[in-house]
Amino acid sequence: MCGITGWISFDRDLRAEQGTVDAMTETMSCRGPDDRGTWVQGPAALGHRRLAIIDLPGGRQPMTVQQADGSPVAIVYSGEAYNYRELREELVSRGHRFTTESDTEVVLRGYLEWGEAVAERLNGMNAFAVWDERRRRLVMVRDRMGIKPFYYYETPDGVLFGSEPKAILANPLAEPRVGPDGVREMFAFVKTPGHAVWDGMYEVEPGTVVTVDRGGLRRHVYWSLETRAHEDDRDTSVAHVRTLLDDIVRRQLVSDVPRCTLLSGGLDSSAMTALAARQLAETGETVRSFAVDFVGQTEHFVADDLRATPDTPYVHDVARLSGTDHQDIVLDSDALADPEVRAKVIRARDIPVGFGDMDSSLYLLFKAIRQHSTVALSGESADEVFGGYKQFFDEQARQADTFPWLVRVAEHFGDDGDILVPALADSLDLPAYVRDGYRTAVKGIQRLDGESDFEYRMRKMSYLHLTRFVRILLDRKDRASMAVGLEVRVPFCDHRLVEYVYNTPWALKSFDGREKSLLREATADVLPKSVYDRVKSPYPSTQDPKYAVALQQHAKDLLARSSHPVFEIVDRNWLKHAAEHAAPQITQASRKGLEKTLDLAQWLDIYRPRLTLS
Repeated sequence: MCGITGWISFDRDLRAEQGTVDAMTETMSCRGPDDRGTWVQGPAALGHRRLAIIDLPGGRQPMTVQQADGSPVAIVYSGEAYNYRELREELVSRGHRFTTESDTEVVLRGYLEWGEAVAERLNGMNAFAVWDERRRRLVMVRDRMGIKPFYYYETPDGVLFGSEPKAILANPLAEPRVGPDGVREMFAFVKTPGHAVWDGMYEVEPGTVVTVDRGGLRRHVYWSLETRAHEDDRDTSVAHVRTLLDDIVRRQLVSDVPRCTLLSGGLDSSAMTALAARQLAETGETVRSFAVDFVGQTEHFVADDLRATPDTPYVHDVARLSGTDHQDIVLDSDALADPEVRAKVIRARDIPVGFGDMDSSLYLLFKAIRQHSTVALSGESADEVFGGYKQFFDEQARQADTFPWLVRVAEHFGDDGDILVPALADSLDLPAYVRDGYRTAVKGIQRLDGESDFEYRMRKMSYLHLTRFVRILLDRKDRASMAVGLEVRVPFCDHRLVEYVYNTPWALKSFDGREKSLLREATADVLPKSVYDRVKSPYPSTQDPKYAVALQQHAKDLLARSSHPVFEIVDRNWLKHAAEHAAPQITQASRKGLEKTLDLAQWLDIYRPRLTLS
C-alpha cells in the first residue's frame, strides 16, 4: 500500500521540475513511510511513497521495464492484487521473466501483455498509473469499488495526479479553489461520482480507466454493477456466499508483514474475524484483533434509536470463541476532542467532512494498531452489500425519491444546512442539489425482466448504497488508516461477492425477516450466539458529556476570532447559541453542527482555499 503522484507535461522537460515532483511526492509520506522514489524522463514525472507489504526488498517504485524497442514503461502503484500469483503464472507461461516477487511487477507486466485491459483481470484494491513512453500515453486505473482513492487535475499541456488532493495541490499549477458545487458536496451527504470538491480536480471514478495523451483525456468504464437473473435457491445462495467469503479472506490474509482484524462485535467484523482465525489456525497462527471503546461507555451505556447495545461484550464473545489475541483501544474525551487530532484528521481527509468523534476515534484506533500491525482486515461495506442498514427496512425510505440514508438522517443528526449563513443556504439550495444527484444516480439502474415493483425498489436501494454511500465510508477508512501508514483491507468489497449478492432478490437477502440474512446464515457456524442474534449497531460514538462540553469551549474560542473566514459559511448566531446551550441537554444535532463547524475552521486554517460561494 502506498501513495502515488505524477505530472505529465507534453510541452516541457520535467527534469527541470524535480523540486516540485519531490514536493508532490512528500505529501504522500504518511501513506508510504518505508521508502520513496521518483522517476522523471522528458514529459513524464512519477512519484511514489511506499508502505512495504509484499516482497519487502524487491517492490521498490517507480518500477520500470523495457519494451521490445527499448522504450520504458513505468508504473506507480497503490494497492494489492489478491490474485497476483495466478496472474504471474499466466504471464510466465506467455514468456515474461520476473525480477521481483512483488504484485507491482505483475501489474506492470500485465500491462505489457494486455494493455489497459489488465484492469479487468485484477482482483483487489488498486489505484495505479502507467507511463508508456512508446505511445506517449498515461494510463490511470482505479479498482471496481473505489477502495483506493485517485485524483487528477487537467493542465493546459497534460495532467497532474495523486492518491490524494494534497499531492496535486503541492504543484503550483493547481489552484486551491472551491466553488459552490464543492461546498454543496461538503454539506449534502451525497457522493457525486468523479467530484473532488476542489475546482478543476476530479476523481478517477471506480471501475474506470483514464488515458491521457497529446489528443487529450479519455475515460473508459471497464466495470459497473449489472443486473442479472439469480437462479440459486436459498441453500445454494448461502453456500455460495460462504465459499466466496472463505476464498476472499484467504487471499486477503496474504502479507509479508504483521496483520490483524478490526473487531466491533457486529455481524460483519465478527464473521470476517472468525473466518480469518479459523484459516490461520490451520497453520498454527493466531489472529490479533482490535476494537475501539470509550472510557465508561460499557458501564454507563444508554440505548438510543441507532445503538441498542454497547459493543464491548460482543467483541469479547467473538475473541473468546475464535481464540484471537485481542486488545481494546480505550479512548477518553480529551483525546477525541483534541484540536491537534482534529487537524490531523482534516489533513488526512483534505476536506471537512464533519464526522466528529467517529473520525477522531477511527484515526486514534488506527494509530494504536499501527504499533503492532501493518495490515488490518475490516468488515466495512457488508451493510451495503447485504442490506444491513435500518433504511432497508423503513417503508418511508423504500418509497422515497431520494437517497435512502437521507430520509431519517435529520432525525438522528440534524441537517448540516441548518448551520449555514441563511443567505448562503438559499443560494446553495442543497435540496435541489440532492434531487438532481438522485435523478442522475438512478438512471444507471437496470431492471430485471419480470422484476416486481417491490424487488425493483430494493434493487435501487442496494444500487445507491453500493455506488454512492459506500464510497463515503471507503474514503473515510482509507484516509484515516493511511494517515498512520496502516493498510486496511475490505473483504466484503470483493467484486465477485458484490455482483452475486447485488443480484440476489431481497426476499433471499432477508429471508428470516432480518438484516443480512445471507451473511448471518453463511457464517453461523463460526459466530457466538450473542452476535448471531444481535441487531445492527453502527460504528460507536462516545456518550461522555465531557466531549460535548469540550466542543462548546472550542466553539467559544472560535467565536472570539470574529474575523475568521468560517463565518462566511457558518451562521455566527447559530454557533453562539449551540456553544452556550446547557451541555448535559445538548442535542445530537447541535453536537454534530459543532463538529462540522470546527472541522470547517480547521480546514480553512490549514488549506486556505479560495472560496467562491455564489
